Amino acid sequence: MTILLFILAGSVAQLVDGALGMGFGLTSSTLLVTLGASAVVTSAAVHVAEIGTTLASGISHWRRDNVDKRILMWLAIPGGIGAFSGATFLASLSLESGKVFISTILLVLGFLLLYRNIFLGQGTLFPNAQVNSRYIRFLGLTGGFVDAAGGGGWGPVVTPTLLVTTQTEPQKVIGTVSAAEFIVALSASLGFGLQLSRLDVDWDVILGLAIGGILMAPVAAL
Repeated sequence: MTILLFILAGSVAQLVDGALGMGFGLTSSTLLVTLGASAVVTSAAVHVAEIGTTLASGISHWRRDNVDKRILMWLAIPGGIGAFSGATFLASLSLESGKVFISTILLVLGFLLLYRNIFLGQGTLFPNAQVNSRYIRFLGLTGGFVDAAGGGGWGPVVTPTLLVTTQTEPQKVIGTVSAAEFIVALSASLGFGLQLSRLDVDWDVILGLAIGGILMAPVAAL
């Protein structure tokens, strides 16, 4: 019965994430922290589950031509480096400090999303700006670190930023960010894997989130 709840949670989280370019990690991490899981176990479980969900989501968006290949490369590699660094940082914290840190990150991201949607709307801040590779790489590095260290945040950091600072089509932004997240999830999982001996990971949680996310990925891309 428990695994069915996590399949449902993974389905809902992926439906939001695949359609809006954000939300799987944020939704799943908030659920696990609320249920009492430690910060490092929460982030590790979510990112291992995301290996499957982001791969399915990326393929689905790629087939629907929702991916900008140039921006994908600029985002994915720095994002992976940032995610590995964030995972290593979070694993080095004490259990109590980690829980406070991840809860704070999740709260701040939530307020930022509310602020962006209420006050900025869907407009572009720099309508005549050209896509800058250094800017995109820095954004990927930052988003990857926040994502792994905070248990979620790749989409909430990267997707709204690209939407309001570039002229890239919304479906291209969402598809590209979703596809790049596979590298971010894989890199974060490798970082946590080095600390696997000290993590008490519930594999039912990972399996449930992954199954639900993979099943919903094609629907979300559509």
